[in-house]
Amino acid sequence: MILELKDIYKEYQQGKLVVPVLKCVNFSMKEGEYVAIMGPSGSGKTTLMNIIGCLDKATSGEFYMDGQDVNKCSENEMSDLRLHKLGFVFQSFHLLPKQTALENVEMPLNYAGVPKKARKERAFRALERVGLAERVNFRPNQLSGGQMQRVAIARAMVNDPKILLADEPTGALDSKSSSQVMDLFQSLNDDGVTILMITHDAEIAEYAGRTVLIRDGELMEKGGDSHGQGA
Repeated sequence: MILELKDIYKEYQQGKLVVPVLKCVNFSMKEGEYVAIMGPSGSGKTTLMNIIGCLDKATSGEFYMDGQDVNKCSENEMSDLRLHKLGFVFQSFHLLPKQTALENVEMPLNYAGVPKKARKERAFRALERVGLAERVNFRPNQLSGGQMQRVAIARAMVNDPKILLADEPTGALDSKSSSQVMDLFQSLNDDGVTILMITHDAEIAEYAGRTVLIRDGELMEKGGDSHGQGA
């Protein structure tokens, strides 16, 4: 299993009140899978994505990524996991406005200490892969929403991560751009990339090979049972 979560519980303290957000979540993914986690606003899906993305830690439970016990990781080790094992795609792109597409895609390689020439070559190949070889020197304000999201996907993939995490990746796009981005995800998955996507949109979730529903902090397979099991 590339991902394994066992009895994950997450609570937040609000004054004297303890608010449970995730309740006994069990979830696993095999390498090469394409899974959508679908749920309404407030269901706990962003909290779950933050835990899987090593941006937050569970209150209790076990979490393994590519065989590594994430709960035993230091902050530096979690940062390494984010850099080398995970690629992130967000609804709002998170591109640096003054940097070109190529420079935006180079960023993770810069953090990883990759030499300049190799950085540029790998960033160009990543942009070529998402169909933007002709736009490498364009800045975000010169690109459409769909093109900006493809730059963000190229940046997420440039380090060859084990898992691509996509949080509402089409939320800011029109239907045509959404379709192009989802076709790109399908192509990446066909090439063996493991994809975990968070969405509230049933049509977008249909692209995935498996859909897991989240509601009130509990997971259930689409058409399956709840109780945090079977995911």
